[in-house]
Amino acid sequence: MEGKYAILRSMPADDTHPGPSAPLVQPLPFAGRTSLVTGSGRGIGRAIALRLALGGADVTVNYFRNRLPAEETAAGVRAAGRRALLVKADVGDLADLGRMFDEVESHFGGLDIFIHNAASGYNRPALEQRPKGWDWTMNINARSLLFAAQRCVPLMERRGGGAIVSITSPGSGRVLPEYVVVGASKAALESLTRYLAVELASHGIVVNAVSPGVVETEALEHFDALRGGDVLARAGAATPAGRLVTPEDVAGVVAFLCTPAAAMIRGQVIVVDGGFTLPAGRMW
Repeated sequence: MEGKYAILRSMPADDTHPGPSAPLVQPLPFAGRTSLVTGSGRGIGRAIALRLALGGADVTVNYFRNRLPAEETAAGVRAAGRRALLVKADVGDLADLGRMFDEVESHFGGLDIFIHNAASGYNRPALEQRPKGWDWTMNINARSLLFAAQRCVPLMERRGGGAIVSITSPGSGRVLPEYVVVGASKAALESLTRYLAVELASHGIVVNAVSPGVVETEALEHFDALRGGDVLARAGAATPAGRLVTPEDVAGVVAFLCTPAAAMIRGQVIVVDGGFTLPAGRMW
């Protein structure tokens, strides 16, 4: 996919006189745009990075520990014909967070789209939590959004505005096994989303969050309650849509929220769970 337009398919010029095919051309929604996706080495983050690249955006791929998967994401971005910048940074560390934005500014000169996807946490019961686990989880999942947004403002203003989308979780409002600190951090993230949406509106920046349902990624390995057996199969069968959410499902909604068509959606948490949480009495 090169240039501003992508040819999606061809249609005959006339049903009765086929003649030469006329291409149906659609502009790439993110052509000429720059984006930063934290935690984009794998899973949902990777799917979002690739979706933005296929839409025409250059992408900064962020990772903390595992470089190889991040390099694979960057290779996918380049395969889509876009530029990729690979940055190792712990978003929970303010110095690292600042350095990441410095690299984005130095490389691209500005920023149009920021996706706050990186997340971590100590999964254990409330009575077993310790200050270290609380600080670690809050810093990566919630605090980083606030200070990243501060860095986004000048970079986005010079581009005429931008979009910030965070990835949250149903655990922000529902009780999940051993999820207390992560749930609290996601609740804080959603509150920040609302405050930032109002305060940054005058800067031309649209702020929202996306809350996926159960997505089958490597992250599920950290949740004992979802390991093994037929838990995931039962979750898929209990979803009105008939299957689990995929990273690509989430990426599609995130990408939409970064387009002009979503300009009047502000400070919202968009649930992408195939209807899983709608039936009364649903148990996790």
